[in-house]
Amino acid sequence: MDHDRQEPPLPPARGPVSAAVQEYLLGAGPLPRHETVAGADVYGDDLQLALYICYELHYRGFSGVSAEHEWAPGLLRTRAVLEHRFLSALRTDTPVHDSVEDALAGLLVEPVDGTGLSHFLSKEGELWHVREYAAQRSLYHLKEADPHAWVLPRLWGRAKAGMAAVEFDEFGGGRPDRVHARLFADLMTDLGLDTTYGYYLEAACAEMLATVNLMSLLGLHRGLRGALVGHFAAVEITSSPGSRRLAEAMRRTGAGPAAEHFYDEHVEADAVHEQVVRHEVIGGLLAEEPHLAPDVAFGIDVTGLVEDRLAERLLRDWTDGRSSLRTPALSEIHYIS
Repeated sequence: MDHDRQEPPLPPARGPVSAAVQEYLLGAGPLPRHETVAGADVYGDDLQLALYICYELHYRGFSGVSAEHEWAPGLLRTRAVLEHRFLSALRTDTPVHDSVEDALAGLLVEPVDGTGLSHFLSKEGELWHVREYAAQRSLYHLKEADPHAWVLPRLWGRAKAGMAAVEFDEFGGGRPDRVHARLFADLMTDLGLDTTYGYYLEAACAEMLATVNLMSLLGLHRGLRGALVGHFAAVEITSSPGSRRLAEAMRRTGAGPAAEHFYDEHVEADAVHEQVVRHEVIGGLLAEEPHLAPDVAFGIDVTGLVEDRLAERLLRDWTDGRSSLRTPALSEIHYIS
C-alpha cells in the first residue's frame, strides 16, 4: 500500500466525545456538548482521539469525510474547547525553566546512566518492542516535519531561513525517496508493519496521540509560534543521541537495513540541525521578538513532559510483559509476513 496516497478511515470511538465528533463528521449526529467534553480525562483516550481527529482534517483527512469539515465553524468551536482543556493542563503540569538558555542546557547534557525509552530499546529491547515502538511512532513519522511546517509563514529573516533549511532536509532535499516519512515507511516494511498512513491510529495509546496533538496545537496557532520553535528545538537537539541508540536497537534485534538506515540518517542530519535550530531559528526569532522567550522555553519543556509520559506508558507495559498497543490483535496478527 502506498502510504503517500492513502486516506485513513475514521478509527473506532473511545468514548462519548470522540463518538460524537465522528457522528458529526459522518452526518449522523450533533457535536459533543461542552459538559461532555469537560467530563473527559484531558490526557485520556477519548479526548485525545477527538482532538487528533479534529487536527487530522488539516492534514490528509479521513476517507468518507468531506474536506469542507476542515473549516466547519461548529467543529472549530468544539476543537477550541478541547484545545483549551489540553493546553491548560499542559501549562499546569509542565515545570518551565526560567530562561531559554536554562531549558536548552538541560537537553545538551546526556546522563551517564540513562534509563529512558531509547536506552531500554538499545540495551534490552526485543524485536516485538521495536515493532510496537514503530507502530506507535508511525502516527508522527509518516507525516514527519509536517506539523512544524505550519510555523514557516509566521517567521521571517534568520528564523525563517534556518527553519526552511532544516525542513528542506526533512522533506528529502528535493528527492522523494529521501523524504523522512518515506524512509520511515521503509523502516516499517523491514519490521513487517503495514505502512498505510494512519493504519495504527486505532492501536496507538493516548500518550502517543498527545505527542502528535501537541505539535498540531502549537503549529496551528500563530500565537504559539514561539512554543512550536521550542518544540522543534527539543526534538532536533535530542534526536541525534536518541537516534544513535535506536540504530543500535535496530541492529541488535535484526530489524533490517532500512530500519537501521532511518536512525543512522537522523544521527548525522540532526547533529547539524541542532546547530541551525539553536543559532539561527531560536537566535533569529528572539532577536526579532524577544518577548517570545517564555514561549520558547515552554515549548522545550512541554515536549519533555509529553515524551516522558509516553516513555513511562510504554516501559510500564513492556516491563509488565504486555503489549503497549490498545488493540492486542494488531500486535499479534497485523504484521506483514
